Amino acid sequence: MSAQLIDGKAIAQTIRNEIKAEVEDMKAKYGKVPGLATVLVGVRKDSQAYVRMKKKACAEVGITSFGHDLPEDISQEDLLKVVQGLNDNPEVNGILVQLPLPDHLDDEEILGAISLDKDVDGFHPLNIGRLSMKRRDHLYVPCTPKGCIELLDRMGVSIEGKEAVVLGRSNIVGLPLAMLLLHRNATLTICHSRTKNIADVVRKADILMAAVGRAEMVRGDWVKPGAVVIDVGVNAVDDPTKKKGYRLVGDVAFDEVKEVASAITPVPGGVGPMTIAMLLRNTMDGAKREVGME
Repeated sequence: MSAQLIDGKAIAQTIRNEIKAEVEDMKAKYGKVPGLATVLVGVRKDSQAYVRMKKKACAEVGITSFGHDLPEDISQEDLLKVVQGLNDNPEVNGILVQLPLPDHLDDEEILGAISLDKDVDGFHPLNIGRLSMKRRDHLYVPCTPKGCIELLDRMGVSIEGKEAVVLGRSNIVGLPLAMLLLHRNATLTICHSRTKNIADVVRKADILMAAVGRAEMVRGDWVKPGAVVIDVGVNAVDDPTKKKGYRLVGDVAFDEVKEVASAITPVPGGVGPMTIAMLLRNTMDGAKREVGME
């Protein structure tokens, strides 16, 4: 029996509809709409595409976009000035600096310069630090990990007391996702490139989060029967039958794992749409805090 498909695209659309209604309510009651500023340095095609998607999503729900397209050779000082200007702009509730930045820029300093109240990407050191501690309030959670947890919640998957395995330990996904699972009282294991007998470790998971960036690494016999599998990976593999010459796959061998798991996200159409939905949610929540809206 095949696993239930976790339709991230449909769930993300539901969340966008909820946010759109909240934006309209805020506008009617307070005469304000949330604002999201995107800062794009250079001309990377993938980064440009991501920023366009974010602007389109903002327009769909009624959030105002502020775009800053900056030259590749901008100095650290000038980029910090742009960030500070957005910190000071009362119409901006969220600031997103698109990563990666060019090599000559210090992304840690740039991200640390974003106002804590506007850190909708959740990468400010204080937000990450608070996330790693018990009983500490964090204003924002990084969007992709937050989206993974939201998928579990919307599907009615209980986390407390479950064996959760996170495959990958990146600062952007693996580590914050692990912290979120701990906050929800999962029993947690983090796997990485030095993990011994990794298939045996992964096989213990009631909930598997695959975020390692290796195409179809997790095979069907790695997965515990009945496990819930969230596949964060997006990898291009050669496919001459496709117009572009490639297709996108996750970190999980989908056709194998769907015959073992109880529920699974597809790639594409699983976690990806949730990332932008959570960015909109974080921006909306920031605006709600500013006006005192419950």
